[in-house]
Amino acid sequence: MSRMLRASAIMAAGTMVSRATGFVRTMVLAAAIGTAALGDAYNAAYAIPYAILDLLLLGVLSSVVVPMIVKAHREDADGGRAYEQRLLTLTTLALIVVAVLAVWAAPLLIDLYTDWRPGEPKFEWAVTLARFILPQLAFFGVGAVAGAILNTRDRFAAPMWAPVLNNVVVIGVFVAYWVLGYGDTRPSGTALALLGIGTTAGIVAQAVVLIVALKRVGFSFRPRLGLRGARLGEMAGAGVWTIGYVIVTQLGFVLITNLSSAAGDVVAGHGITPYTLAFQLFQLPYGVIGVSVITAMLPRMSRSVGEGRLDEVRAEFGSGVRLIASVMVPVSLLLMVLGPAITVPLYARGATSVADATYIGQVLQVYGMALVPFAIFQMLLRVFYAFGDTRTPVYVGTGTTAVMAALMVLFNSLVPPAYLVMALAFAYAVAYAVGAVIAWTLASRRVGGLGGWTIGSALTKMYVAALPTALLALGAVWASQRFFGSLTVLTSLIILAVGGGLGGALYLMIAHRMRIPEVNSIVGMVAGRVGR
Repeated sequence: MSRMLRASAIMAAGTMVSRATGFVRTMVLAAAIGTAALGDAYNAAYAIPYAILDLLLLGVLSSVVVPMIVKAHREDADGGRAYEQRLLTLTTLALIVVAVLAVWAAPLLIDLYTDWRPGEPKFEWAVTLARFILPQLAFFGVGAVAGAILNTRDRFAAPMWAPVLNNVVVIGVFVAYWVLGYGDTRPSGTALALLGIGTTAGIVAQAVVLIVALKRVGFSFRPRLGLRGARLGEMAGAGVWTIGYVIVTQLGFVLITNLSSAAGDVVAGHGITPYTLAFQLFQLPYGVIGVSVITAMLPRMSRSVGEGRLDEVRAEFGSGVRLIASVMVPVSLLLMVLGPAITVPLYARGATSVADATYIGQVLQVYGMALVPFAIFQMLLRVFYAFGDTRTPVYVGTGTTAVMAALMVLFNSLVPPAYLVMALAFAYAVAYAVGAVIAWTLASRRVGGLGGWTIGSALTKMYVAALPTALLALGAVWASQRFFGSLTVLTSLIILAVGGGLGGALYLMIAHRMRIPEVNSIVGMVAGRVGR
């Protein structure tokens, strides 16, 4: 575990700073353009390339590219150098074509992802923004492949720190938009261009950082257009199933954006923007801890599978789950209690009211239920990917998406528009809980058991240790409402200090007393670094 912990700590530190600057980014965004019409238009346009990015990183790279690069390192005479160069060349050219086509098809994409119609202001603003933002796809691809190559060399820092520069650039753009006083209603073409081009500039800066990092580890890029040695047949065999997973997941995302955009048309401020901002906050703990652990774990699991050492696969998986859960369990409970207290200080300024920020927090509370099952689900998929199996995740993903879609359609007919986005978040939580159970059953059969009793016992101890933290946070919320009345930025900060700060310390103390090793390892590592 110590090796995984060290690698994960490097990535977690970069991810923490990235997510912190991401907080500032969303704060400035909410203040500059709000959660109503322009906010929805921007988030609709912004979501399309980022949905593809998430699928690329969590799907193609994890399931196909990383294991293929590891295999090339092991089998090729040059250690996989030519394969990496060819992969980077072909990926860059392919994604340039995809980006051009996406820009051309921007009206069709906005029509697909939203409930809006051509001629409506939100539709036209979203199309204009999408045409400036969609070129990011090419730079996303270059950065993603560069990051995958760095990860297979056990160089994790740059891929985790590069997004910080992206956030800094975009923060500057939003601040400029706000200072120039463009506002959140009837934006001019210049205002939309500033938002769109500035957003793309951040991704360009991020890709440049990763390319520089590649050169610093001795990777010299030489364009290779030949297909011999590209393993395209082998990659296509795995990739065709990944494409299926992409399609299934995208259908679920399209349903979410259509339903939330329709709800936002009925109740301003209750549409795509609160869904997007709450989802970004929900992803923060997983992004800091989960992605870091998974990124460090997958290359080693792939090597263990290649060498037939399934006992090491089981051990790697068990250590990863317990390490992730030691953080996810208390954080999920705190999100369910402190959602509005988190979002009001972040977003209640400028064009976003306290009421709008409170609704974002209520959506976040529901998403808190999904945090642990979502993280375990993602870990389980990596077991299949380590075997080069991209078919099983498609079946699991299809079942998960089907459950989520059925619940969302049901809630759309039963729940008032003012609460629909909260209901969509609940459907998401239930679906990933079901998906985790299915994926666990199949993965356990593949490796001859995943140590379910040991992991279940560890999770139970973590929930027992975290329960007093949740009760303390709940008491802080009750006391604030009892003595101060309505939620404000000041009362939210008091609640966070008591419920989050003291509550977090209480969890660490109880977990230490209960001898939960993952928590003790994290505390010991941090204490050792602070003491230096």
